Amino acid sequence: MDGQGIDYRGIFDASPSAMLVLTSDLIILDANASYQTLVGRDRRQLQGRYIFDAFPQDRDALDDHLTASVRRVLETGKQDVEGPIRYDVEEPDRPGVFTERWWSPVNAPVMDAEGNIALVVHRLEEITDLVRANRSDSGRRQQMEFELYARSRELQEVNERLRQANAHERRVALALQDAMLPAPQRLAHHESAVRYRPALDALNVCGDWYEVTQLSSGDYAVAVGDVVGHGLAAAGVMGQLRSALSAATRVVKDPATALDGLDLYARSIDGALSTTTVQTFIDWRRRRLSYSSAGHPPPALVRPGGTVQFLDGATDPPLGASLEHMPRPQATISYAAGSVLVLYTDGLVERRGEDIDVGLQRLASLLSDHHTDDPDELASTLAKLSDGTDDTAVVVVRL
Repeated sequence: MDGQGIDYRGIFDASPSAMLVLTSDLIILDANASYQTLVGRDRRQLQGRYIFDAFPQDRDALDDHLTASVRRVLETGKQDVEGPIRYDVEEPDRPGVFTERWWSPVNAPVMDAEGNIALVVHRLEEITDLVRANRSDSGRRQQMEFELYARSRELQEVNERLRQANAHERRVALALQDAMLPAPQRLAHHESAVRYRPALDALNVCGDWYEVTQLSSGDYAVAVGDVVGHGLAAAGVMGQLRSALSAATRVVKDPATALDGLDLYARSIDGALSTTTVQTFIDWRRRRLSYSSAGHPPPALVRPGGTVQFLDGATDPPLGASLEHMPRPQATISYAAGSVLVLYTDGLVERRGEDIDVGLQRLASLLSDHHTDDPDELASTLAKLSDGTDDTAVVVVRL
């Protein structure tokens, strides 16, 4: 202690971590004892000098990494960790002889009273022993990983090849999706429209489906669904489930029974478990709507005056999610002529880091404002709600 308070200079010098105090221009203002020992230079050889003078070898690589790290600290005001990076150090008693060393640099901002960055603390942790131990344990593969990490150009080439492969899979998957999602049947007494919007990310395409069917009884069956996976595998599963549900609606009398059959079928299909779907039957003569949901976002029923009601009265877990098969619930609701039924997948309302209720409210507001639009126009407007991070399917039916 110095009588005034804590001796921070003494703590700095006594720290076992090698540390420098830098200006934003990477000029060394001070170096603690651990740093001096680590690089083989005393404080007089370091103060007031550019930091790279402590590392005569591999200067270009160090310059790139450290400058980028300090720049991130200055831009964000947050600590930045860099490495592992190799910098060889000259042996103190053997001029011109350098020993391979590995480091993990950490840079942190020091704020002044106004909250501005005044200095940068540069901490250098030597991890040479760890690297050598990993080499011994992992052999050539571990060394290749370190070399790949250190060489950004090679990493960029790998990423580019992956991007091209993903783009190819996206094209194939979308072609398969398009083949299995033909234009829906025209309904005899109602107008309808559908939209399918693939995710922007090649890894997130496919898995959503819709189905609009004119039943032999004269009623209508409308459904949407979402397979958990993505890509070609999800497109294949989607095709099987969509076909099975379409067949089931033609031989049963209500949506819950259709989902019962689909649940049993999904348990025999690889990749089908936890699929969500909602099935509706529209009895247009009596103006009644029956529905059943397997873990899917609730359909929206828009009344002629613009009031929006989410149909969440018959929701059960996704397909195959329960240990034992149980009959699905079902609910029935009446509607007035001129109402609008909207079915959709979660890509329309879900956002990363946002509660789904916010997305549902956003959908309700848009439907209230545009419920008088032509179904085709309304479907296009709704599809724009998607942020592109996931597939989106939308079905609009004017009742």
